[in-house]
Amino acid sequence: MKLTREEQETIITFDAKNKNATIYTRDPTVMREVDSLVIGYPDVFRCVAKSDIDKTYEMPKTAVSYRKPRKLSEEQRKQARERIKKVGKNFIK
Repeated sequence: MKLTREEQETIITFDAKNKNATIYTRDPTVMREVDSLVIGYPDVFRCVAKSDIDKTYEMPKTAVSYRKPRKLSEEQRKQARERIKKVGKNFIK
């Protein structure tokens, strides 16, 4: 079954009492990423339910991360552009 982009949702739930978070997703990209965590770290990440269009996972809520946006100076942007140009030239050879 093909889902629209709007239907490919991901919902993360947790509360202050429990140590685990639950991830419900219909997004194939999120499923692939979390499935790789389930395979690599089966004692930490678990797939607890699945169907043909969705999966539900359980993981420690400490694995849920919040990050502030990265701010680059103009000099850092310039250096990054130069690195990308250099990699691109080496890749094309």
